[in-house]
Amino acid sequence: MTTRRLPREDLAAALAARRELGPDYDAAFIETVVDRIEEALDARPAAPAPAPRGRPRAPRVSGDGDHSLLLAVLSMVAAIPLSAIAVVNAGGVGLFLAWSAIVLINVAYNFRPR
Repeated sequence: MTTRRLPREDLAAALAARRELGPDYDAAFIETVVDRIEEALDARPAAPAPAPRGRPRAPRVSGDGDHSLLLAVLSMVAAIPLSAIAVVNAGGVGLFLAWSAIVLINVAYNFRPR
């Protein structure tokens, strides 16, 4: 893409004329140069608009939907009667199976995809 530039010769000639005319014509010289720069800028094609972004996710608030501590406490509360029932009915193997299930539930919950 080529951009239209102000001819250097035109600007040099205007600067030389300004020197010859003196400081009385400074305002007119500045207006002319500014008008030319504005014309050059207006002739440029407009830049494309940026692509819209996706909707940002809301930050996760601590405690919002994370029930890890609650699950751990409830697991300990449930472990007491489950341990008693498992030992009475199946002995050590039952105790191992009950605690294995409790641990498996807690691990699965804590490593679930979020």
